[in-house]
Amino acid sequence: MKILQNVIVKQILTEKSKLELLDQFNSKKAVLKKECDQLRFELKKLEKTKKFQPVSLKTHFEKEIDVRKEKIKLLDFQIQQLDILPYGSELKEREVQAIVDVEIGQNWEEIVQTKTIIVKDGVVDEFK
Repeated sequence: MKILQNVIVKQILTEKSKLELLDQFNSKKAVLKKECDQLRFELKKLEKTKKFQPVSLKTHFEKEIDVRKEKIKLLDFQIQQLDILPYGSELKEREVQAIVDVEIGQNWEEIVQTKTIIVKDGVVDEFK
């Protein structure tokens, strides 16, 4: 019989992976800042048309901008934490599902024990 099991994928922090993560965080920040600018532009454009109530329009756009600002703050915090982490630290990257063979006579506790894949610089380093 085969069953699905969640497997945790962890990444070992190396100089290369740290730079890649910083790159990802900074590009996400740039996208969010661009979205904020675009929202401000759209707000001004819609305010000039006078088709909508200015108060509700402004409230809606400010709410969307605030959501993006919070995401930027979170990214800044993640960048700060990444700077603190020493090389060799394990970071949980994601969870995936794996198909596991279950046979009569196997130890059930070993089967259901959480499995982990360790990745180092994009290459599988070990299974735990």
